[in-house]
Amino acid sequence: MSQKKVAILDINVDSVKMTEAIDIVENLMAAQKPAFIATANAEMIMMADQDESLKYILNHADLVVPDGAGTVWAARQLGVAMPERVAGYDLTQHLLARAPQTNRRVFFFGSAPGVADKAKIKAEAEYPGIQIVGVRDGYFKKEQEQEIIDQIKNAHPDLLLAALGVPKQEKWLYEHLQELNIPVSIGVGGTLDVMAGVMKRAPLWMQKAKLEWLFRGLLQPKRMGRLMALPRFVIKVYAQKK
Repeated sequence: MSQKKVAILDINVDSVKMTEAIDIVENLMAAQKPAFIATANAEMIMMADQDESLKYILNHADLVVPDGAGTVWAARQLGVAMPERVAGYDLTQHLLARAPQTNRRVFFFGSAPGVADKAKIKAEAEYPGIQIVGVRDGYFKKEQEQEIIDQIKNAHPDLLLAALGVPKQEKWLYEHLQELNIPVSIGVGGTLDVMAGVMKRAPLWMQKAKLEWLFRGLLQPKRMGRLMALPRFVIKVYAQKK
């Protein structure tokens, strides 16, 4: 399937609907070759604008979905009719819902100790028959990396969800992509926290009003400094448009 892309501050983002993104991920899992997927919101794109290694990783990903109203807005400003936001959390839930029927095996990696375990319990209740073949928290030292890689490889997942935060999760997955040899790896940020109930997601009305970023900032005041990147993002997009 040919994927239309738009370069937003030199980051190539795929112009896809949710249904198209799901089909692409399913096809990548069926291909049984290591693939990496990123969920790009305005904050991640601004990070990549200042971080050449992250920019390189995103531009070599197999799929970069527009996770954020700002990403969709930017694409449209640049003349590409990006159809909708493809939130990483929602994409994850769709994939988990399909997993029992497609016999996909899933591994949860990241977040604080105990969170992935709670997310596993939630997934097993929400999606009967799902195979969560392993969990591991995201608190580890460099010398523990090989142990983690071996644990994930020995579980033989089709889908690895890594919740290590941006840009750590993207850099870790890309660095170990070939060694892990997992069909699909996705950086999912706070998804496991939301599933485990330790973090709330914005109410639906705020999601529809494109204010999910504000909700996260109010819930996590330490993020407010990072969210100040949004006005700079708007300015940079307008500059690219000229």
